[in-house]
Amino acid sequence: MSRAPWLLVLLLTVPMAGLPARAEPIPGQPAEAKTAGNRLLDALKAATSEHEAAMLEAGLLNVWLDAASPAARLLATRGMRDLQAGATGEAIDDFDAMVVLEPALPEPWHQRAIARFRAGDSDGAVADIEQTLQREPRHFAAFGLLSHIAEARGNWRGAYEAWQKLLELDPMTPGGQDRLKMLRQKALGQDL
Repeated sequence: MSRAPWLLVLLLTVPMAGLPARAEPIPGQPAEAKTAGNRLLDALKAATSEHEAAMLEAGLLNVWLDAASPAARLLATRGMRDLQAGATGEAIDDFDAMVVLEPALPEPWHQRAIARFRAGDSDGAVADIEQTLQREPRHFAAFGLLSHIAEARGNWRGAYEAWQKLLELDPMTPGGQDRLKMLRQKALGQDL
């Protein structure tokens, strides 16, 4: 099963030290959504195949989006459709509105980070990733995006560190070890 294109776009250096291993319940976020998300994140870390990991990733996206109101979910659907069509400005507008409706949830911030990065606003994308990780410190896709932003900026150490964090959370990421090796070579000048 292939990953959604938005996962592949995936990131610069966000202060990672001091992030808790598990996010505390967010005011306004249903406890059952948080529990389901934590269960899926634990399973993702223990996944034994790329296929299993891809299924868990899709489940996590659904849990994170389902925690939002119907209006915010509609905005997410529109924004993702806009991104697929290359309409990044419209996608950013949709995700801006989603952030206003659901500021306590991580996924609106993450989706806007993707849109901002695609629009060439890497500073805005990094700011949104910081917000995402404050709300869900184990948001594997945010670390992936952070790695790609750092790489685009030529910050090989930042790209390497963010990718390492992604692999701690999602070790079965397709091509994950190959990318880690390449980033390590660029960042540190040595192979694994």
